[in-house]
Amino acid sequence: MEGGNSPSLQLQQLPLATAAVSVQPHTDSFSYKENLIGALLAIFGHLVSSIALNLQKYSHIRLAGSKDPRAYFRTKTWWSGFLLLLLGELGVFSSYAFAPLSLIVPLSAVSVVASAIIGIIFIKEKWKPKEFLRRYVLSFVGCGLAVVGTYLLVTFGPNSHEKMTAENITRHLVSWPFLLYMLVEIIVFCLLLYFYKERNANYIVIILLLVALLGSMTVVTVKAVAGMILVSIQGTLQLDSPIFYIMLVCMVATAIYQATFLAQASQLYDSAQISSIGYILSTTAAISAGATFYLDFMGEDVLHICMFALGCLIAFLGVFLITRNRKKPVPFEPYISMDAMPGMQNMHDKGIAVQPDLKASFSYGALENNDSMPEIYTPATLPIVQEQHGSKGVSAPPYRVLEHSKKE
Repeated sequence: MEGGNSPSLQLQQLPLATAAVSVQPHTDSFSYKENLIGALLAIFGHLVSSIALNLQKYSHIRLAGSKDPRAYFRTKTWWSGFLLLLLGELGVFSSYAFAPLSLIVPLSAVSVVASAIIGIIFIKEKWKPKEFLRRYVLSFVGCGLAVVGTYLLVTFGPNSHEKMTAENITRHLVSWPFLLYMLVEIIVFCLLLYFYKERNANYIVIILLLVALLGSMTVVTVKAVAGMILVSIQGTLQLDSPIFYIMLVCMVATAIYQATFLAQASQLYDSAQISSIGYILSTTAAISAGATFYLDFMGEDVLHICMFALGCLIAFLGVFLITRNRKKPVPFEPYISMDAMPGMQNMHDKGIAVQPDLKASFSYGALENNDSMPEIYTPATLPIVQEQHGSKGVSAPPYRVLEHSKKE
């Protein structure tokens, strides 16, 4: 009797054990400490990256305004910015291994806030109080809204988390919600690419939607790669799995094409518009991909989801206000630089100006419009007298024009 009952008991316990293995990754208790570590790493990475980019920009501006013949990559300032940029990107990359994808992506608003604050502090132009309030009040309001939105994102962010093992990633990759999401995304991407390439629809929304769709796949693969590296460091090797290299190749490919479309957008539109619209579209697409692939909001109550959505909207509004009031760059007028001519002696070094700069213009020579100049700056007209041979008693004019025949 006991021998006959033991197989039946084992058969009854087998489905229960199988079910436990399938749901175990989703029922692991998530530590708020790890969630906070991921958020702090993301904030630190975006802050350091913003400082690094401003350092590199400062290096370029200082070289352009001086007579230093060195290239930008030979300066200590540029290399300091480059090393800080690597440190910041490493911090952002590491944050994906600790916190959910839907929490890390919206925190890129920190870089926009940091750039705005650095630009206001280190601005070197003179301004009046009225101009300052009119120009920068929206930036201050946008920074405040972005900080409030970031606080709501960290407080009410999704708490679902699982170990990024090869088995879990493969199971997510072949799940029907993600396959349906990928089908819709591929169709939308092909349609947008058709209108952009064949119909020449160079609208900023179309280009940045292409960037956002590629970026959503980039962050999905980044979290998978970073999570598998963390699990390998903890003792369970995951780097020998083929899914790791598949995710790595997809991460690099989507990042390269994403940078290509961003470069094309920067040639057509202002950087402020690209920052605000790109942040909104990329964050929305990335949150959708994280919720579909990693099931970030599985088991969350309605209150946390609504507060998280409110934090995203407030952060979107803050980034829009910061970039909306950014001063547009004024293109230079065409001019001829005497220093650019090879073998030409620089006359400004001896204190002799070739031509005075009028109206603080960057123009030179005949490219300047002289219609509104005072009469003191108008060129003097000299009498043109033909040379007369054989005439006596006629004083030679100070200026003569010799006529030459076509044969000469």
